[in-house]
Amino acid sequence: MANKQVVADFFRAINERRLDDLPQHMALGVIDHNKIIFGEADEPGAAFDGFRQQLDAFGKCVMQPDALVAEGDTVVARLTVTGTHSGYHPRMPEPTNRSFEVEQIWWFTVTDGKISEIRAVSDRLGMFLQLGWPWPTAD
Repeated sequence: MANKQVVADFFRAINERRLDDLPQHMALGVIDHNKIIFGEADEPGAAFDGFRQQLDAFGKCVMQPDALVAEGDTVVARLTVTGTHSGYHPRMPEPTNRSFEVEQIWWFTVTDGKISEIRAVSDRLGMFLQLGWPWPTAD
């Protein structure tokens, strides 16, 4: 139950834009296996800046946990994520001012009362289509 609360409090801090509170919920060396934002550094702790960039790019972004399931040190969250592309994003620097709503599944590892690892699966195709972004192609 305590690990579920850690994740619930983390999403509350994100949704209330209390990014300075994130170290209360995430370990400083948190490992983000799927990168929150395109171009996020591949190093422990980079998720802090990834969340800042994502929230700057998507005004009114809300990450609503629809379900949280916990077992041992693992918490899985099913989310509905909404937002409006109103700021700079590395994939699309000029805001489209279009909105999106997608489902995501996040898998957290909680160690010593803080999120130590993050994995996520997101409907990126749906998000790109709603935002009017071109789908990335292979080089």
